[in-house]
Amino acid sequence: MGFDRKYLVWALGYAVVGMGVGIYMAASKNHAEYVAHAHILLVGFVVSLVYGLIHRLWLHQPRRAIAQTQFVLHQAATVVLLAGLLLLYGNAAPEAALEPFLGIGAIGVLLAMLLMILMVIKYAAAAEVTVPGLLPPAT
Repeated sequence: MGFDRKYLVWALGYAVVGMGVGIYMAASKNHAEYVAHAHILLVGFVVSLVYGLIHRLWLHQPRRAIAQTQFVLHQAATVVLLAGLLLLYGNAAPEAALEPFLGIGAIGVLLAMLLMILMVIKYAAAAEVTVPGLLPPAT
């Protein structure tokens, strides 16, 4: 499975979790988790989806070690960050206990973004996108 598809699968998983948190908040009329909900959808769903698109459209042959490190770092850091936010805003653990995890998660997400920037600079190729009926083939 290519990185584009891996990112798509993870993005859709985050979308399901984010929607689940949103439905929970609506049903319970308790919107305390709105910060976690927003981060699940933005850092989890949107960023993973964008990374998948970057892999699909521009990164045709990045160095496997860098791509794998970037993928694992983004997913692990995102899970740590989102779990910490859910625990924090759900009042399941004190902020002082969660701060190290939130910091590690946030820094990990940032480092993964820096690795993506590196891959785009070093390995990006022009995309040849053709959509039948919408875009003519590139000449």
